[in-house]
Amino acid sequence: MGEDHPQATGPLGELYGTSLALLTDLYQLTMAYGYWRSGNASKQAAFHLFFRKAPFGGGYAIACGLPYVAEYLERFRFTTGDLDYLATLTGNDGAPLFDDGFLAYLRDLRFSCDVDAVPEGTVVFAHEPLLRITGSIIEAQLLETPLLNLLNFQTLIATKAARVVHATGGEPVLEFGLRRAQGVDGGLAASRAAFVGGCAATSNVLAGRLFGVPVRGTHAHSWVMSFDTELEAFQAYAEAMPNNCVFLVDTYDTLQGVRHAVQVGRWLSERGHQMVGVRLDSGDLAWLSIEARKILDEGGFPDAVIVASSDLDEHVIQSLKTQHAKITVWGVGTKLATAYDQPALGGVYKLAAVRPGPDAPWEPRLKLSEQAIKVSTPGVQQVRRFIQGGELVGDAIYDTSTPPPDGDWVIVDPTDPTRRKRLPSGAAQEDLLVPIFRHGRRVWQPPPLADAQARTRAQLALLHPGVKRFLNPHPVPVGLEEHLHALKTRLVMRARGFEARHASGSVPPSPPDRSGDPS
Repeated sequence: MGEDHPQATGPLGELYGTSLALLTDLYQLTMAYGYWRSGNASKQAAFHLFFRKAPFGGGYAIACGLPYVAEYLERFRFTTGDLDYLATLTGNDGAPLFDDGFLAYLRDLRFSCDVDAVPEGTVVFAHEPLLRITGSIIEAQLLETPLLNLLNFQTLIATKAARVVHATGGEPVLEFGLRRAQGVDGGLAASRAAFVGGCAATSNVLAGRLFGVPVRGTHAHSWVMSFDTELEAFQAYAEAMPNNCVFLVDTYDTLQGVRHAVQVGRWLSERGHQMVGVRLDSGDLAWLSIEARKILDEGGFPDAVIVASSDLDEHVIQSLKTQHAKITVWGVGTKLATAYDQPALGGVYKLAAVRPGPDAPWEPRLKLSEQAIKVSTPGVQQVRRFIQGGELVGDAIYDTSTPPPDGDWVIVDPTDPTRRKRLPSGAAQEDLLVPIFRHGRRVWQPPPLADAQARTRAQLALLHPGVKRFLNPHPVPVGLEEHLHALKTRLVMRARGFEARHASGSVPPSPPDRSGDPS
């Protein structure tokens, strides 16, 4: 393929076969044009992608989507068709929005930045960078929207899946959400992320081909309804697919359906096959599963599984568990694939430092807000994780230019400077952000998806049980390393005019009202 159509190397190439450079908001392009026109194209910038609150009222999130990011960056370029379209855009005066020189610049633009990110399956917390990009400010600015698009949703779904799997106590969860997902992209990304979060399989066959996720499925109510009787339907399905028999038993009378499944199960056994189990999709799942278990056991099928679906999520599953439901496999669809109770992660992408060229020192930058949670963190950041006795005891966000000496780490809560914690000097330490790209060349290869799922499992095992509870989870100590906190405080005070007051003895003008700042 030519420059307009780079080689397909992953799901984006499989699905689209071309660059997705225009998968961005217009204001990213207008800012890039402004940098180019003002002579700032070579200015260097450091941006970080993070979220401010863990989703679902929980205590953590699971980072997911990094291979999508890597493929997007490798394929990043403006095609002839992209540039022809941009040339048609006009400003308020009807004149072209972008001049020909800028479009020629975009034609030759190739990704050349450094990227560091946390591996998929890593447990992450509010304010910690999931990804850091350093390099040309034009490139870094243009990538804000696609990076958020690719990481926000998959991180959200992986987190939801981890919560659902936690509720089942590790029993298999099947992701059934494709038919209710937000389009093709949403369905595929959800199936992939759900597997990273801990799901055992998906009903999404294309996800199976693209990602190697195991696929599962048998029949629907329409199969049963197409025959004169339920028993006839089960028998016909067993004859057609004797190695794939989980019978959906609630089309008419659920418990009678279980008895019919037992009858056909015996027919299968006589021919050397095995009925896998039954599925419940409506009604009182706790009571029905208990009664179905009795029928299956008495019928000679103690190993047959009971699969349940029907608008399940972690809270419903937890309730069914307390009712001693006999469900052993859980089919979770809409509320998993759509992140039903919180459909967006709320991740953000903030400039934190600039420099005139690649050899100059970084100059920290900070965004101010009247809301403490929205005051951004300056500097080129890294996250140091501390683990002691097999438990995660704290994370420190620090500036790579001024890391503290070994054994002397104090963290400060980003939203409450009175909350501080000294991290144990004897704890094992690990920096979470690892190199992904250097000077635009990928230096990292994504592990098999099963390895990302295993990492999720291992990371969750590091958390105290209180962190994983659904209601009022215990917070993991996460904060700014005290030198970084001091830098942030100085910049906030300077931005609000307090340094000028101390220097002159006068009271500076009040800062502008930013109470309505949406960013």
